[in-house]
Amino acid sequence: MKKYITIILAALLFAGCDDFLDIQPTGMIIAETGEEYRALLTDVYSRVPEDRGLTTLRSDEIAADYKTLEGMDYDSYFDIWNWTDYNRNPSALYFNWRSYYHSCYIANYIIEHKNEITKATQKDIDQLVGECYMMRAYMHFLLVNLYAPAYTHCEPATTRGIPLSVKADVNAVLKCSSVEQVYKQILEDIDSAEKLMNVERWDEGLNYRFNTTTANALRARVALYMGDWALALQESKTVIEKYPDLEDLNSSSALLPTNYKSVESIMALEQVITSNLMNIGTVEPELLNMYSSGDQRKKKYFVAKTLSAWKLRERKTNEERCTFRAGEFYLIAAEAANEVDEQEDALKYIKALMLKRYNTKDYDKYSSALDALDKDALREEIAKERRKELAYQGHRWFDLRRTTQPELTKVYKVSDDKTDSYTLQQGDERYTLRFPGDAVAANPGLENWK
Repeated sequence: MKKYITIILAALLFAGCDDFLDIQPTGMIIAETGEEYRALLTDVYSRVPEDRGLTTLRSDEIAADYKTLEGMDYDSYFDIWNWTDYNRNPSALYFNWRSYYHSCYIANYIIEHKNEITKATQKDIDQLVGECYMMRAYMHFLLVNLYAPAYTHCEPATTRGIPLSVKADVNAVLKCSSVEQVYKQILEDIDSAEKLMNVERWDEGLNYRFNTTTANALRARVALYMGDWALALQESKTVIEKYPDLEDLNSSSALLPTNYKSVESIMALEQVITSNLMNIGTVEPELLNMYSSGDQRKKKYFVAKTLSAWKLRERKTNEERCTFRAGEFYLIAAEAANEVDEQEDALKYIKALMLKRYNTKDYDKYSSALDALDKDALREEIAKERRKELAYQGHRWFDLRRTTQPELTKVYKVSDDKTDSYTLQQGDERYTLRFPGDAVAANPGLENWK
């Protein structure tokens, strides 16, 4: 870990930031002005991994065979798709452990040097530092949900989490904290950020940055993953009050909700749908068949490739950037309200979202059917709508982890007359990623946390 953080820092400071930081005689690169510190954080934003998009491969959203992967860099993606975590293809892509800790390091550096920033108003400094707390919280949140057992499927206080990086110390040899400690730190960082951030909305093009509402948004998502229904409901309601607008998919001029220009966009940092992901495989039939008559998302999200296979509809992937958007929080509010026995509110939020997703005739039927559901049936319906609404957007793998961790089977057609099958058992240990082998080799005590 020490080795990697040193390498990452050097790569950033001596390669990525020469155009805006002075190189001092000692060989150290020192940011001084508010503009220089902002540029340093902007560089961090640009390096946030696209791992949420990669989790789509690991979930149950994409079907693949030798034809649909042909020419699509099979070696890079196949091991993720079929859950091969041991003896992986050397060419295979994997989740970007290093980048998360790089982001934390620079966020820590800015936080620790906040009183040395010159040529900036206190308001601008507070916003910058608040964003750094949010960056650290979000990086730890993604890490703990990739590399540690789900909060809802373990004893958080006694289960190994991930290393926390809360100091800019290249000599530190980080050790794992418990899952509970990691979540506690995430929530504390969100609280710290909330006290400092003061930009309610960034202009289009700058909305990759954290704003004041993202504190509520991340806290709502964290609470959802913890099963803290009261907090999830409270925070998602706050988000909806600030960002109530939804794209009306009945309109031909509606943008995809994941577009950074969408009225739903709260924060547009991660490119969860890349050009490669858009062309890999086809839509898993079970997912596709969930879209019933009148559901406008089917034709907005997907397009028929053959009579029996559909793929993601072509889109400008450079505009498909979505970290937080309004639709997600209508779903969180509905799920959380149902769990705390506030079914009337649950119905209100799910219906408000579906009004913009179904045509009028079919929405009326759908709405009436919802009214007849009891708590358990409504839970299933909300989960179904969550799967459809957030398809291919980097949520499904985490939803599988935090809920039932079901058995999944994938069939891969090797040739016209041969198939291979791969199974992820219910509660399989592969619902949690292994720490990267090179990270463990560099820090042999990394996994020993007690």
